[in-house]
Amino acid sequence: MYMRAFAEAWPEEAIVQQAVGQIPWGHNVVLLTKLKERDTRLRYAVATVEHGWSRNVLTMQIEARAIERQGRAVTNFDRTLPAAQSDFAREALKDPCKLDFLGLQEDAREREIEQALVDHVADFLLELGAGFAYVGRQIHLEVGGDDFFIDLLFYHLRLRAYVVIELKAGKFSPEHVGQLGFYMTAIDAQVKHEQDAATIGLILCKSKNQIVAEYALRDNARPLGIAEYQLAQSLPEPLQTNLPTIEQIERELAGGSDDAGSS
Repeated sequence: MYMRAFAEAWPEEAIVQQAVGQIPWGHNVVLLTKLKERDTRLRYAVATVEHGWSRNVLTMQIEARAIERQGRAVTNFDRTLPAAQSDFAREALKDPCKLDFLGLQEDAREREIEQALVDHVADFLLELGAGFAYVGRQIHLEVGGDDFFIDLLFYHLRLRAYVVIELKAGKFSPEHVGQLGFYMTAIDAQVKHEQDAATIGLILCKSKNQIVAEYALRDNARPLGIAEYQLAQSLPEPLQTNLPTIEQIERELAGGSDDAGSS
């Protein structure tokens, strides 16, 4: 039944050249049963080939709607980054960023979230996506004799750029952009190497007004992004197609065997 569904989903003769022809059969079954849209299936297949996802990781990424959330953060990358980088940088950011694996309540404070992210850094890196490398938390910077501390610092291997992440356990406010921009300037002056690309900033907040966020970034010359985070597990949208699950097929087969024996 799944082989027939596979043939109907991908009728092209050259399908073996597509990503779905390069992943194991079990992965294709996941794509067929979890996703309805052809383009979405193909995007997850391409990501599976690119990142080497196991079947369990693929299932988790689909259930978390990881690819559907890519590129939805409010950014100014189209104006502040070279064309070769802007699209890739925008796709690297998700909105919302799902942090339900932290096990925290919605009223958690910034430092609690920050510490939990460090404790679960492997899960956080998986949520951020391929290419992110963790540098540290509460990174100390001295500017003019004053001490400043960056919440989280990452380095993106594909973009060759530092990524400064500021956590805000409340609604986004325009002054957050000024604070993050100051940290980015300090990273450029004290940490960034000549070979590195421009430092990127990301504000992760509990909520944001879309229009306010767009206004806050409109005339800013630094590459910035604003995205929401979710601490609680939200109910997933219906993902299953009309294809039966493996368990349903097994039950049908078992029932058919019983009927054949009794006849």
